[in-house]
Amino acid sequence: MPQLSQTFVENALSLTVRGVSIFGVILLGACARPVPIDQINDPYETENRSMHAFNVGLDEKLVKPISGSIGGKGRGPLSLGLKHFVDNLDGPRDVLNNLLQLRIGRAAHNTLRFAVNSTIGIGGLFDPASAMGVEPKPTDFGETLYVWGVDEGHYLELPVLGPSTARDAFGKVVDYAINPVAILVKSPESYALTAAKLADSVVSRERHADIVDSVLHDSADSYAQARLLYLQNRRYDLGQKAADETAIDPYEDPYGQ
Repeated sequence: MPQLSQTFVENALSLTVRGVSIFGVILLGACARPVPIDQINDPYETENRSMHAFNVGLDEKLVKPISGSIGGKGRGPLSLGLKHFVDNLDGPRDVLNNLLQLRIGRAAHNTLRFAVNSTIGIGGLFDPASAMGVEPKPTDFGETLYVWGVDEGHYLELPVLGPSTARDAFGKVVDYAINPVAILVKSPESYALTAAKLADSVVSRERHADIVDSVLHDSADSYAQARLLYLQNRRYDLGQKAADETAIDPYEDPYGQ
């Protein structure tokens, strides 16, 4: 496995501190005057580009080499079992957000899905719920804020996690805090769940290797490309804007999630 140089680590620490300082404006950004949905609100582009350069370097030096050692292009039985397991862990969080959104039907749907996969699916390793027609309907607190009328705010590139917005970055923090699984499962078992999420992120990198490489390493301006794809897909998921059918978010499974 390639080793990170001392300079690279120092830059990582510096950029991470800068990212934390940017995060301090998230709540203010979420309350800023809304911009037209077909525009990009990126007042921190200089800082975001620095963070993006760090994330691309992290991918090139660490994540890509590790994911490339995975067989089956991330679609083997073990890889898919890991994906099902990790997705199932977020089931209670989805239900809670559905309730906060007053989407009772979706809450019932996700409750049924979690119950089926946690039992028949052996703790979520398999996905019999989908075979039964109970397809995944994931959500998050960022969507809850959208339902409540909070604007997406500034565009942000987060350390390790990649593209986001002020609203979605705050949503990630709240999702971590309110996830019933995270609250109920204590250490050392919680460490195993975190490791599973990290491993799934790496496997997902290999599963979408062609797309991620084309965006992060082959684009003339990977920052602008990643930003556009993220905003297109996020707005489409929220029902705000039709996205290009070929557009895929390269951070669909953000590193560290």
